[in-house]
Amino acid sequence: MAEAQNLPAGSTTAGSIAVAAESTVATRMSAPPSFDVADFPVPHGREEEWRFTPLERLRGLHDGTAVATGSGVEVEVSAPDGVHIETVGRDDARIGRAGTPVDRVAAQAYSSFEKASVVSVPKETVLSEPIRIAVRGTGGIAYGHQVIELGAFAEALVVIDHTGDAVLAANVDYILGDGAKLTVVSVQDWEPGAVHVAQHNALVGRDASLKSVVVTFGGDVVRLHPRVQYAGPGGEAELLGLYFTDHGQHQEHRLFVDHNAPHCRSNVAYKGALQGQDAHAVWIGDVLIRAAAEGTDSYELNRNLVLTDGARVDSVPNLEIETGEIAGAGHASATGRFDDSQLFYLQSRGIPEGEARRLVVRGFFAELVQQIGLPDVEERLLDKIDAELQAAV
Repeated sequence: MAEAQNLPAGSTTAGSIAVAAESTVATRMSAPPSFDVADFPVPHGREEEWRFTPLERLRGLHDGTAVATGSGVEVEVSAPDGVHIETVGRDDARIGRAGTPVDRVAAQAYSSFEKASVVSVPKETVLSEPIRIAVRGTGGIAYGHQVIELGAFAEALVVIDHTGDAVLAANVDYILGDGAKLTVVSVQDWEPGAVHVAQHNALVGRDASLKSVVVTFGGDVVRLHPRVQYAGPGGEAELLGLYFTDHGQHQEHRLFVDHNAPHCRSNVAYKGALQGQDAHAVWIGDVLIRAAAEGTDSYELNRNLVLTDGARVDSVPNLEIETGEIAGAGHASATGRFDDSQLFYLQSRGIPEGEARRLVVRGFFAELVQQIGLPDVEERLLDKIDAELQAAV
């Protein structure tokens, strides 16, 4: 079921499908989560969930030596009328409701944050303007927690924009009431030395719909862990992502969709481009279809475009299925070099090589960028792609 095309040296594509006759208490994909840091040993890099991550570049987020320094980051929220914006303490009932930390950094972030930002959209409220959350790094170490909650049948678009320089570990919770529709765009546009490790937890209500768009450009190390589970039947989750990994950068996206309710749907599509020596992208796509999740329809896709020598991709899609009563499930992964035939075609029609490369890479990403739905964000991302390509010329 895994697909590999024109795999360049230094890249790997692997995939697996496991089918179990009976539901198990704990599977490889559903390791016991915990809010307690002590329940997670300090990783040494040989664990499955850490084997691709350069632990020595996490600046102590993984072993407890990273101590928060002042604010570390500044968070600013702007929202249309009717949206409730709160700063709450650790005892707020909404914190942790969407999901529990599944690794030591997420547990450390949960144990170390002081105040959480909660953005709530009341039931049946349909927003015509986006909610914008600006997370600006101020050069320090920070732990954070954000909650975005939609009431029943509410609709909203949220943009979370990460900029500046910081060492940040965070948890972000998305709570969707029944029939709610949430589109959230998380942009990682950090300065070159930033480190960002975060777990994104989504709890999708009955007949609710989540579209998550993750965009990663900047930072020294970015490791994101989007996770989805369903609070009732009929939920839908679309997880889209794009990343541009440059010289020396490590960008890792580890997705997990837990189909724990019947008649739910998920679609995952991530695309990445890499250039420069030691550019390293990791994509792990795990989907678990539990015994109770009859009628599930799930698919995941990862595509990578390697623009230069010296870059490495690790792409691993996995399916674990505990029931045969599903509508469909599948995955695909492909990594390939830049297609010289496309360049030749464009150049033969009088387009200079640099412009031809730009057009090909823009076309590779365009399908995902166009699904964001905000012209200013779409234009900014395409301009960022152009700048990355220009820097390599």
